[in-house]
Amino acid sequence: MSQGEKNRYSTSELQEFEALINDKLDKARNELNDLKKSLMRSGDSGADATSHNTKVLEDGADTLEKEKLNQLAARQQKFINNLENALIRIKNGTYGICIDTGKLISKERLKAVPHTMHSIEAKLAKR
Repeated sequence: MSQGEKNRYSTSELQEFEALINDKLDKARNELNDLKKSLMRSGDSGADATSHNTKVLEDGADTLEKEKLNQLAARQQKFINNLENALIRIKNGTYGICIDTGKLISKERLKAVPHTMHSIEAKLAKR
């Protein structure tokens, strides 16, 4: 590591990242709640089917829609967990340090993907 190279972000920089993560967390939680509401609504389809075939098609479409909403909700929950873990790393002083290289992850990357634990170099090397 060269003499001028930082190995940690400053307290003020970490506070900046924490605010960004908290903002993303609020939005993600709201989106997850919306998905859960949609899932509950899709569960009570009170439609009266006029024919058996129409009912079967509607049931299939409802199942597909419910499956899609479940997948979106699971992805959103994983995103929330990753953001919460990033907040823990801020508190314990390991935030922004690549787990593969031990080097500081660039600010630009952290602003784009604030929950990442990999520098762009490490991410590209894994491909």
